[in-house]
Amino acid sequence: MKSCRTCQRTYPDDAGFCPADGTPLFNTSLVPLASSDDARIGQKLCDRYEVRRVVADGGMGRVYEGIDRQTNTRIAVKVLHDDISKDEVALARFKREYEISSSLPHDHIVHVLDFQRDEVNKVWLLVMEFLDGEELRLVVKRDKFLPPERVIRMLSQVAIGLDAAHAKQFVHRDLKPDNLFLCGTHSGDIVKILDFGSVKDKNKDAKKLTVMGTTIGSPFYMAPEQAQGLETLDARADVFALAAITYECLCGQVPFTGTNGPSILLAILTKDPTPPTIAGKASPFGLPPKLDDVMEEALVKNPNIRTASVGALADAVGHAYGLPGDHRVWAMTPQAQLKVQVDEGRAGSMQVRPAPIAARDPFAAPQPDPFASPPRPTDPATGRSMDQAFENVRVQEYSATGVPQSGGFPIWLIAVIVGGVFLVTAGVAAFALTR
Repeated sequence: MKSCRTCQRTYPDDAGFCPADGTPLFNTSLVPLASSDDARIGQKLCDRYEVRRVVADGGMGRVYEGIDRQTNTRIAVKVLHDDISKDEVALARFKREYEISSSLPHDHIVHVLDFQRDEVNKVWLLVMEFLDGEELRLVVKRDKFLPPERVIRMLSQVAIGLDAAHAKQFVHRDLKPDNLFLCGTHSGDIVKILDFGSVKDKNKDAKKLTVMGTTIGSPFYMAPEQAQGLETLDARADVFALAAITYECLCGQVPFTGTNGPSILLAILTKDPTPPTIAGKASPFGLPPKLDDVMEEALVKNPNIRTASVGALADAVGHAYGLPGDHRVWAMTPQAQLKVQVDEGRAGSMQVRPAPIAARDPFAAPQPDPFASPPRPTDPATGRSMDQAFENVRVQEYSATGVPQSGGFPIWLIAVIVGGVFLVTAGVAAFALTR
């Protein structure tokens, strides 16, 4: 292993320079640890995991970068806070996260390597693969709006990981930008889903770790059935959460807001989100009208009519932007290439949708029929329409059998013609008699 003398980060043996600050790397044994107030720096926990530097602090514990001296690989070590270590339910969740990790694919789910107690230091630790990058929360906070090609690639990778977990009856239940980690590469982000500690195991023999009536998850991204603590919660709760994350990335705001947790949950239970094309008007990337329908279906309150899977959600978002293919293709497509495809599909996907027809008020005055014939002229003397005037002199014509006919000559015209012929004939006869 090699380390950076400036930032103390560790890297594989084939690395030459630290990408964080550009300084040359040296063998870890030759790089002294920086002074720290944290007594764990430099320790070897469980006689195996060497602690190198502090990475982050969280509500559950402090995270360190370290080296697994048995495998000589970089690791992340989360040392649980003392109060968490005394919580039997919290410990059971960490243990379950470790056990579940072994049954999940790790292309887009963080690999949890170990969970055990260091008896010398009297601490519990969770060991994971080390990831270079940043949480989606930091990206959204910094950039506010994400380009659609980045969102689609990220969403597609998350869908692959989550669909695999759902196939094994695992529901994450705590999807939020903090639990999506973006590892930057030349082709674009490689996404890793974090924290399966709140997972709901739908298998019949799974041990229940949540008290009935309690809720787990971040309120901004919580599905209605999850907010109510319903036991019927399934994978479609993750669909709702991932749709809320997607909405935030594209629109620059969450779909449901409130001043505190209860007010946010009340909004989720009783209100409909603003359509993305309206909420995201300030986006520099533009939002296709079809995205309104996609978000409406994915954020619907009834899970029975919600988008069925996270894969289907990813497909719908990509197709709304006019992309060909599906999420499994987009997950592996370089972000620059996805941008070209989004730009090509923009002409068709960004067409303005006609305004919806408002529901008719049953008590409103009758509205003119736009397809009716224009009104007929009126007789200025009587004020009646010309149709009414002619109606009074119209003669119904009949055939010789008395059956009304449609078409043919009017009977009065026939009478005039016959009378004219008779007068002509009589005139000719009278002229002949005088000769």
